[in-house]
Amino acid sequence: MARAARPHRRIMLGLAPKYLFWLWHGFLLTLGLAAASALAATVGGLLLAVARHARASGLRALAAGYVVAFRNTPLLVQLLFWYFGVASLLPDTWTAWLNARHELGMGPLTLAWPSFEFVAGWVGLSAYTAAFVAEECEAGLRGVRRAQHDAAAALGLTPLQSLRYVVLPQAVRIALPPLFGQYMNLVKNSSLAMAIGVAELSYASRQVETETFKTFAAFGVATVLYVAAVAAIEAGAYAATQWRDRLGAGR
Repeated sequence: MARAARPHRRIMLGLAPKYLFWLWHGFLLTLGLAAASALAATVGGLLLAVARHARASGLRALAAGYVVAFRNTPLLVQLLFWYFGVASLLPDTWTAWLNARHELGMGPLTLAWPSFEFVAGWVGLSAYTAAFVAEECEAGLRGVRRAQHDAAAALGLTPLQSLRYVVLPQAVRIALPPLFGQYMNLVKNSSLAMAIGVAELSYASRQVETETFKTFAAFGVATVLYVAAVAAIEAGAYAATQWRDRLGAGR
């Protein structure tokens, strides 16, 4: 009897392959959402940081207002706004098209158009994170010594050329470690996308828990996957910092 009970116990404590696949699929969606949002947020944050140093006062005010508004508004509220608020303003034909399934054929490959939930989550996470990235990039811009600007001007570089070839490369190296911290936060913040129906890792773990009633197993696996993702970003941050230090030492 004791031997017969052991397999039953293992089944109760473990998760069937089907549920592990749900969690893995949710994890991949989390990585895709975080990567796409990180790319957009980096570009947007860099543009905001440059705009805050622009000569036009109106542009500086707009960039500063954006950062203040998005940093001081809860991310969950922003996600709900992009999903429910913006959708209510769109024409019905647009909403129907966004919610319909679309596929793009590329030879033997068939790519599915992201769902409206994914797009809303991507826009919300990108817009929110861009405000924090802008702060890190602006700190990097402030960290470039004034002598570098003067040297670029003495060489006959225009303000745009000075920004592109002299200031920005140094500012990015200064802001690199804090930027990776924002990317870690982005992975964790992506869990809030479950509130608008994005089937990412937290959403999948909730589904598994509802189906199996194995709360510890479902959320335990999700926790391990989140830790693995953040640890990978931290390793990337360490490698980037080492590269920056070697680059600085070689000059």
